[in-house]
Amino acid sequence: MKATGLLHPELSAIIAGLGHGDLLGVADAGLPISPATLRVDLAFAPGKPAVQDVLDALLAELTVEAYVLAEESKAHAGWLVDFLAGRLPGAAVVWVDHETLKARCATARAVVRTGEFRPYGNVLLASGVPFAPG
Repeated sequence: MKATGLLHPELSAIIAGLGHGDLLGVADAGLPISPATLRVDLAFAPGKPAVQDVLDALLAELTVEAYVLAEESKAHAGWLVDFLAGRLPGAAVVWVDHETLKARCATARAVVRTGEFRPYGNVLLASGVPFAPG
């Protein structure tokens, strides 16, 4: 049995399979996810698991070079904006409108659905490389 890191076998496999620039979505409970996009549904009750808990687990194993947030998050999800800025200080932030974020989720390798019930609790993480490219 794996003793550390992500214990969820599907999440571990998804992260291991990401290449440079691939997108991984982390979504609140209400974000529509295309049937064509791989969905890892972790939601089991309102607010559980919280998006921050899922992000902490993912970020412990994933190199992120950039992330995509909805412009609406500035006004409605400052908690997420601040959380990501603190966890990913070297990553670029890409701001798009919420409809564009939803559309871009269809291009993600997978979207992880959390139990988050606060609006605009969605982010796309762009995989980086853990070494200096060149």
